[in-house]
Amino acid sequence: VAEPTVLQVIIVSFLGGCLGILFLIPLRYHFMVELHGQLPWPEGTATTEILLSGERVGGQAKILAMAAALGAAFDGLATSFHAWAEQLSFRAVGLGQLLERQFMTLRILNNAAIIGIGYIVGIRYAAIICAGSFLSYFVLVPLVHAIGSNVPGILPPGNMPIAEMGIDEVFKYYVRIIGVGGIAGAGILGILSSLPSMVRSIGANIVGMSHQDERAVTEVPRVDRSLSGGFTIVGLVIFALAAFLFFSFGIGIGGSLVYAAVATALVMFIAFLFAPVAARAIAIVGTNPVSGMTMLTLIVTGFVLLKMGLSGGNGMFVTMMVGGVVCTALAASGALASDLKVGHWIGATPARQLGLKFAGTAVAATFCGIMMWVMAQADPGQGFGTTAIPAPQASAMKEILVGIFGAQTAPLQWYLFALGVLFALILRMTGVPPLAFALGMYLPMELNTPVLLGGILSWLVARRRPDDSAEDAKARTDRGVLVASGLIAGGAIIGAFDAIASAVIKQITGSTAAKNSIHLLSDHAFEGLPGEIIGTIVLVGLCIFVVTFSRRAKAA
Repeated sequence: VAEPTVLQVIIVSFLGGCLGILFLIPLRYHFMVELHGQLPWPEGTATTEILLSGERVGGQAKILAMAAALGAAFDGLATSFHAWAEQLSFRAVGLGQLLERQFMTLRILNNAAIIGIGYIVGIRYAAIICAGSFLSYFVLVPLVHAIGSNVPGILPPGNMPIAEMGIDEVFKYYVRIIGVGGIAGAGILGILSSLPSMVRSIGANIVGMSHQDERAVTEVPRVDRSLSGGFTIVGLVIFALAAFLFFSFGIGIGGSLVYAAVATALVMFIAFLFAPVAARAIAIVGTNPVSGMTMLTLIVTGFVLLKMGLSGGNGMFVTMMVGGVVCTALAASGALASDLKVGHWIGATPARQLGLKFAGTAVAATFCGIMMWVMAQADPGQGFGTTAIPAPQASAMKEILVGIFGAQTAPLQWYLFALGVLFALILRMTGVPPLAFALGMYLPMELNTPVLLGGILSWLVARRRPDDSAEDAKARTDRGVLVASGLIAGGAIIGAFDAIASAVIKQITGSTAAKNSIHLLSDHAFEGLPGEIIGTIVLVGLCIFVVTFSRRAKAA
């Protein structure tokens, strides 16, 4: 399958973003005015509360900036400068060696940004995610190794006898596939369970499109002035033409005019149905079921193109492009709905919001494409689909495409994939969120344990003393969220700078070996006992700071 170029990623992101905006414009009046006070808008409510608390903005900004600087310094010193171990395996206290003798492992990535994510996620979902990891590494990996060691020869999809594999190889070639199946199953089950509400939502949205503001232009207050229906129609025509040209000539598949027309029609039809559903989901529960709807898009598009005779790598690539446009449209529609509601509450002009949203989509698509290219320039073993960038949902979508377009794979791989789907169904029946658990099964343990650590910190900060007032408890919670957000932002910024530096160095020298000159510890010390001891000390210090600083907050 061809690898998308930077320009293709930018175009797909921009087209999808614009389509999501265009399909929401006719629904703005229905969502924001007619349904005002009838939908909870959890994300929009939280955002509005922050915007309206003007007297606290200065203090919040200082805390956020301080936490971002701390996160950038912490992750930068570990990742870029090798000042301490980036990953802790508890070998310094003998636990690592004890587990390895049982073909198990316990690892934690020493990363402030991921700890911040765990803090935001909270203890419950962090524990569910980590439970999936514990099942993979403490149960399934040793089980597969114990049984597979008695199987002579190579058992595909592995590339060596199981008896010769290490923990990571057994996880990669066998156990992780179960997680991929669980992610796909969770997405599909989510769509099936919400199908009745989606059908009702689609019907309500179609009715809502006929409910437009009938006041004369001069009578419409500034806070209700939106883009006209004519603008939407012209925009959709331009989109259809641009999408047709892109699917015809922009993806490198010759003679694809018929496929391009079908792909364009599928994109517009599916986005027409699902983009408003995504907006309504944001309005009701604050989450957007993008993954499940994108997987459904891939299945529908894949089977349609397969029936038309498009198969193999070309079929996968075109389907992937269609799914990319639809996925971006759904994400943009949900985000725009929340933005418009916040604007409606604080008195913004909808027409200006929408115009800036188009501009913002162009900027975001451009930088998204560039950063994805930068990350793709990483050394082998550090790119997409690896431990460094696992991309779990993309891996699940890849398996769906491989299944539809008939690539030859090992029967055991599909057995493991189906086992993951069945696992998702069982989790759903028991009331455990299957997507969170399956993500834990798929992602390497070192990415999930800091999420659990962040969830534990969140629980410690939120614990109330008998004499605590509700206002003080809320102040502590708010400060903790600010600190966690800062850690995430700082870690993301330093990660982007590190990726850009690596890409530039690789383009100039052909490798990233030149970065070794700034390492503070030798490779032996970094990966050995000195790096782990220092890393453990600074990690404990970070955790103590987050808890104590957040719990000192008092209500104003």
